[in-house]
Amino acid sequence: MENQLYDVVIVGGGPAGLTSAIYTSRRAMKTLVISRDIGGQLSLTDDVENYPGFESIGGLELSQKFQVQAAKTGVEFLFEGAENIIKEDSGFLLETSSGKKIKARSIILAFGLTPRSLGVPGEKELSGRGVTYCATCDGPLYRGKEVVVVGGGNSALDAAEYMSKIAKKVYMLARGELFRGEQILVDQVKTAANVEIFFRANVKEIKGKDRVEAVVFSVEGQEDKEIPVDGIFVEIGHVAKSDWLAGLGVALNERREIIINSDNETNVKGVFAAGDITEVSYKQAVISAGEGCKAALQAYRYLQGGKPLTPDWTPKK
Repeated sequence: MENQLYDVVIVGGGPAGLTSAIYTSRRAMKTLVISRDIGGQLSLTDDVENYPGFESIGGLELSQKFQVQAAKTGVEFLFEGAENIIKEDSGFLLETSSGKKIKARSIILAFGLTPRSLGVPGEKELSGRGVTYCATCDGPLYRGKEVVVVGGGNSALDAAEYMSKIAKKVYMLARGELFRGEQILVDQVKTAANVEIFFRANVKEIKGKDRVEAVVFSVEGQEDKEIPVDGIFVEIGHVAKSDWLAGLGVALNERREIIINSDNETNVKGVFAAGDITEVSYKQAVISAGEGCKAALQAYRYLQGGKPLTPDWTPKK
């Protein structure tokens, strides 16, 4: 692997990275995917009900389908982390967490975002089994049930407002004394009849055997409370772990997301990016897959000297 030159190395094994791999390999590009795991955040989702073609499918199962399809086209996989990328005259040199050095003619960055966690007992063990980090993705699974939303910003307010329409009861736990979001969202949440708000609240523990059963939290100056719930939405933001790209010189926005143009090109020639790690507005698996496709086709075009691509479809005569 270290003695080979790849046409493209894709960093990330989620929907964006794996879709990129399928498209680059189908274009006869020698492709390597580097990732610590398969699926990323998608693999932690118990049920996916908004991916076209599947009324309901486990996030891990869907991720594995991506991988199997990519492998059938000839994609190679290396399960470890990427530590550094160096621009060379003939392409790029990527260094991995185990010290491997891999050469590539082009790079696609698709390693996603990392959700901020609560760091409390039970969170990791019940992730994907009642603990979720995306109300848009998993909210419909809790229709008619009782849930907790943790956070006080726009993402938490949006999740609480959305869940108030489909859940039986929504408990909102905000760490501060006030919400830090848009007033229209604040008003909608405060006036929802089935939303109960606790300020200065901190989650202490998430309980459950096979699934979430209860949440223990404290409110400043009061004794700990325990409430039975079916799910907990952790909406305290995501982290773009992109600092390792500093040596490559890829432009980042204020949130440390990768800046791309409409063709998924970064400011560094030969480096493309797709999915949640970019500044794309909506972080959804189907959008990441589409962005991964675009990045792959643009990488192919780059290696072809910028020539227009032949369509994948043939028009009827």
